[in-house]
Order: sequence, then structure tokens, then C-alpha cells
Amino acid sequence: MPVQARLFRVQGYVVIELFDTFPDVSVQPAEYNRLLGYPHDWVLEGRALELAEWARDWYANHGTPWVYACQAERLKLQRDSILIDGQRFSCRPLQKRLEQAAAHSVVLAAVSAGPEIEQEAQNLWQAEKPDEYFFLEIFGSAVVEHLTTMAGAHCCVWAEGQQSAVLPHYSPGYSDWDVGQQPQLLNLIQRLSAHEMPRKLGVFDTGMLRPKKSQLAVFGVTRQVDGVRKLADLVACESCSLVSCQYRRVPYLEAPAYSQGEVVAAFNGVATMNRHTAAPLTQNGRYGFSTKALNRWAEHRLSLKRREDGTTEALFLFEAITCTSMGRPLKFQYHVKFGSQADGYPIREQKCVPHPTGTGPTSICEYSSKGDRWMSAIEQEGPLRGQPLNDVLSWNRTMNAANCHCEPTSRERMWGLVLETIHYALVQQEQTAFQEVGPPARLP
Repeated sequence: MPVQARLFRVQGYVVIELFDTFPDVSVQPAEYNRLLGYPHDWVLEGRALELAEWARDWYANHGTPWVYACQAERLKLQRDSILIDGQRFSCRPLQKRLEQAAAHSVVLAAVSAGPEIEQEAQNLWQAEKPDEYFFLEIFGSAVVEHLTTMAGAHCCVWAEGQQSAVLPHYSPGYSDWDVGQQPQLLNLIQRLSAHEMPRKLGVFDTGMLRPKKSQLAVFGVTRQVDGVRKLADLVACESCSLVSCQYRRVPYLEAPAYSQGEVVAAFNGVATMNRHTAAPLTQNGRYGFSTKALNRWAEHRLSLKRREDGTTEALFLFEAITCTSMGRPLKFQYHVKFGSQADGYPIREQKCVPHPTGTGPTSICEYSSKGDRWMSAIEQEGPLRGQPLNDVLSWNRTMNAANCHCEPTSRERMWGLVLETIHYALVQQEQTAFQEVGPPARLP
């Protein structure tokens, strides 16, 4: 079934609502390779090629992707916020983009790869098939990116007929847009929609969507087409990988690849341009866990929130099974609060508590003998408290301890896992900030 679009007039101009329950999911190999961590011109072969093709085939047979988008009727840019049909959002990068392009409206989009791929990935993980799990997880992320691109392409088709241009999308969770505003955005989309979304989409209070492989996005719309062409960073085509698009205004620009040394040098070069691009964290540090594992944990188990006072709060969800009591589910939440980036993210607060839905802590052998005193001791533990986050890279701890939380060495290992994941995620954010600012004219 082709994409369905509904056009209607509001205050003299045409607005759009579209939905597609059978969207194209032909993810470009280069995009999939990029998310897998390969260089952009890498050619898969052997086992990697086999797994990549398997993931594509599995999703083609079982996936349920969909795309939905609707245009807001009112957009108002205030001094420190964006009002979309009366709903207030705070995101300085998006606001600046809309102001620069003299945007008169926005299109709100919701896309999803469906719940099946998430469930199958969990089945693979539990079946101890980490390779299949990893390739299917990454393909799900690639599908979501592709669906967002397709939503933008549909908007471009409509905008061309309105003598308008569509700006690159921006989503909660991107730089300086608190993912905690995602429930507001989803509620707004549902309120504006004339039809129900193709399939169910929900959101937790934390901002995480369910199904997990989903995304909300905001596309600015402007009638200042010539002005957008002059502002290179506002041309959606440069960040759109849809190869065969008849509405393309400029070529697609792949993000340049920089070495770790160049990243550090470039950060130093632009530090005076933007204080948020300082690099207090070691960019090429040696972690105790593999970067693939850290990347997976950062994507699926970690949420970061930056506060206006410069502090950063992290929440990490740990899941395993107990080593006794027939392997009951074990869930803990790790809460960490850091000082400012400029000070090197000193660890201010740490706490490990049982997850509300976890059933395992009371089944741990240590709990049976020590009870709440043991739980209280775990909650108060705070290795590296008061030290900068970089110190986790030189922390000498036991790496082969169990996950059960019974012994101090096990709990130290878990704190190391949590802090290394946070370190890795923040380094990725700093590198993203570097790419947004751009490299200096000359590297040292």
C-alpha cells in the first residue's frame, strides 16, 4: 500500500497529514556499515556479511515498520522556547535553526521499526547468540534512521508543491534537547492527528519510547527557499541519505572521518569558540570492557540528563539473574550525579538501588543472612566518589568477578561497568559537539 496523505487548508495554507504502514526499508549498505562501526567504504565479507544479510532477511519477513507525520497549525518562537500549537519546548539548537531559516511551520513525525525486532533481539541475547543479537539490534537502528529519512522525503514532496523547503529533522535526546520532553511531543502528535497512528506507540516517564526502535522528529518548514540554499547547515539534503530523490537540492555529504588525535586537537582548537566543546575526558582511553559492549550498554541501558546548572545526571539499568534461587531476574538502578564538564565531571553522588520491578535482590544469598543491612550498605557504596570521571580508566579493580552483587569485588566490577559506559557515552557526545562546531582551519 503506498503512502497515504491527507491535505487540508488552515488559515489559507495547505497542511499535511501522512501515514505509511508499508514503507520502504531498503537501508543503504553504507548506512548500515556506518552504524556497525565500519569505515564508510568498507565491504563486508565472511561471517559479517552473512550476519548482515541474515538481519535484513529476518526483518523483511517479520518487521512491521510504519511512518506517521502531521503538520502543526501554529508555530511561535519566543526568547527561550518554542511554542508548537501551544505546547512549549526548550531546545536551543532547534530554535536557532528555525529562526535562521524563518520557519513558519513544523511537521511532527513518528516512526517505528515495530516491536518484533526488539523481542527477537532479546531472544537471541538470552539464547547466548551475541553476534546475531548485535547485527539485528544495529539493523533496527538503521531502519529507524531510514524511516526518519523517508518521512523527510515525503515532506519534501509536499513542500515542493507549496514553494517551501524542509529543514533537517531534530529529535529529543539530541544535543541540548532533553529526552524527558519526549512524552510532551508524543502527546502533541497524538492531539494533532486526525487519524490514529498506524500502530501503537508509547513512552515511559523517562522519555524512552516503546517499542524501543522508534523515533520522534521535528522538521521545520520555511517559504524562504533561497535563504535556506545559502545556509549550508540548514539544507536537509546534505544530511539525507536517500540516493534517488528527484527533489534533492544539493549532494549528500557524509560526515568526515577524523582520527582520535585530530579530534583532540580540533577540540583544543575550537575551545575558545564554544565553551561546550572543551574535552576534559580522555578521547582514546583504554577501557576494561570492549567498546562494542560499551556502545550497546550506552544505547540501551543508559540515560543522561544535563541540568541548567552544568551538572549531569546518569541512570543505568543493570539486568542479570541471581546465581541461586533458580536464576531469578535481578535488576538494579545506578544513579550518578556529576559536576560540570569544565571541572572534568567530578563524581558528586552515587547510589545503587533495586529496580521497582526486579524480583531478585531478596533472593541473593547475602540478603538471606544480612537482610536490609546488606541492601543499605550497597546503596551507600560510592567508589571514586569525589574523583573526576577520567579516573575510572586507571581504576585497578577485579574484572572477572561475578554479576551477583554478593561480594564487594562483584559490586566494584559493576560500578566500573557503569562508570566506563557513562565515560564512553559522554566522549561520544563531545565528539558529536566537535562535528557540529567543525574542525579548526588548521590542526596543530
